[in-house]
This record gives sequence, structure tokens and C-alpha cells, in this order.
Amino acid sequence: MIAFPPGVRVVVRDWLSANHVLLVGADDAVLVDTGYASRSPMTLALLGTSHALGTRTLTGIVNTHCHSDHMGGNAAVARAYGCPIAIPAGEVPLVEAWDEKALLLAYCDQAAERFVPHRALHAGERYRWGDLGWDAIAAPGHDRGALCFYNARHRVLISGDALWANGFGFVMPPDIDADALPATRATLEALAKLDVDVVVPGHGEPFDDFGAALTRAFRRLEAFEADPSRLARHAVKVVFAFALLDRGSMRLDELAGYVERIGIYREFNARFFRLPPDDFAAFLVDELERAGAVQRKDGRVVPSAVAAG
Repeated sequence: MIAFPPGVRVVVRDWLSANHVLLVGADDAVLVDTGYASRSPMTLALLGTSHALGTRTLTGIVNTHCHSDHMGGNAAVARAYGCPIAIPAGEVPLVEAWDEKALLLAYCDQAAERFVPHRALHAGERYRWGDLGWDAIAAPGHDRGALCFYNARHRVLISGDALWANGFGFVMPPDIDADALPATRATLEALAKLDVDVVVPGHGEPFDDFGAALTRAFRRLEAFEADPSRLARHAVKVVFAFALLDRGSMRLDELAGYVERIGIYREFNARFFRLPPDDFAAFLVDELERAGAVQRKDGRVVPSAVAAG
């Protein structure tokens, strides 16, 4: 059982909505990451439970980075509690312009309600949330502007998608972003210098085997560095699986049109795969089915968890 310091409350979600971290102090209650837009009603319900906010009110929202599964609920939560939103400084211009490609929104068939950031968070600065000091650490790679938050006193790391128990968030291939892989290595090397007892990742259960998780992450990174083409295959599969979780299912006979319509599939297929749309759609389904992530059912493709349920 993971033990957290007083005032640190973790709500574990799934792969569609990032985990929530509530930092509750004498005079504040700050929420780190708000989940996916379509799951905002559940996010608000979870915040109101006794083990989360209870009768307290939320005084602020913080994002590790501005992908849809981490900031999709910002607008709804801020509206419900009347609280300000703080995001990494590198994300501010993208959010203010609402750049749907850079934010991986329409470009990846994802959605978020537009919001106004009230404060920029800077790497190297220390912030006080929930009566604890949190150092903001630059964590580019999966997202160029991402931050992790580290409390040295209790050796707790809120890692977002920079480090999971088994890897990290998908990284763009060098042909799309030449800096992404080197940045991912720099982030892991920076995290390795920290004294960490507990990690709260963006997805999955919190864990205390920090060293082992780093070893697994470096091994995954080395495999991508040895064969960057794996990044393209990995990215499109992750994005498709995410969209399928949101939709619940897709018709198999409509997938060719879908991969032609959505920007990331169209661009990646043209750059890396060069397949007819029918074949590219079949590749995605075959690969995810082989991995046990999806199933075919009554002419549709569905997430395995949905099919099992």
C-alpha cells in the first residue's frame, strides 16, 4: 500500500482520463490534471467524494501538460469551482491560440473545451500547493512543454506522462520532431538524479519501484533509438486505441474513410506506411488485436475491456 504525505490524495483513472492528484492544505486545494472532456461529469463526481474534496472547495487547477486526457476537464472543473488554471509556460501560446494540431486535438480526433490559462508555470520554480513545496521539472519528450512536480521532503514525484511504471507517453518519430527522442532521454536522465520514494504517474497505479521503472523506461527508449520507425507504428496505434476508448466502438467498414479524414493517420501513412487506406486501417486493427487491446464484434472494432463487459 502506497503511503502519501498528509494532504496528497490520488484518484486513479484510466487511459482515457489521466489520474488526478489533489493537494489539500489549510487554505488551498489544488487539482493536478482534470481528465478527458467527455468524462468531466465523472471527474466532478469523484472530486466531491469524501476521500477527495468532500466539503472543501477547489482553489486551483494545475496541468502537467496540455494533452486532452490531462486538460480536457479544465473548463468544466474551473466553471464548477470558480478557480484559476495554471499550465506549463511552454503550453501557454498553444492554448491561447487553441492550436488543435500542436495540442493533438482535432489532429488526433480528440476533444477539449477551450479554456483560459491564468498562470504560467516555469521549470526550475518552486510552487506551494497543499502546504507542500513542489519543484517544477522540465519534462519534454512526449510533450515539448511538459512539467513534472517533485516534493523533496517526502520524495514524491508527480510524473505526468514522462514516466510510467512501464515506459512513458508516446513520442513523435524523428521525421516529425527531431528533438523528441533526445528530449525524452534528457528528461529520464534528469528524473534519475532525484531521490524518489513514490511516483504518481499520469496513468496507472502509483508505484514505489522508481529505479526499476526508470530501467524499463530507458530500455524502451533505447529500442526506439535503435529503430525510430517503431515510434511511428507505436504512435498511431496509441492514438487509435485512445479514440476507440472514447467512442466505444467503430464500424470496420468505415475505418478507411476515418484514417483518410483524421490528420495524424493521413500524415503518418503518407510518410511512413504508404498503404491504401483500407490496408492501413486493417494494419491498425490487426496490430491492436494481436496485442489484445481490441476485438472485432458484429462488424465493429471495440476495446477489449468493452467487449469483455
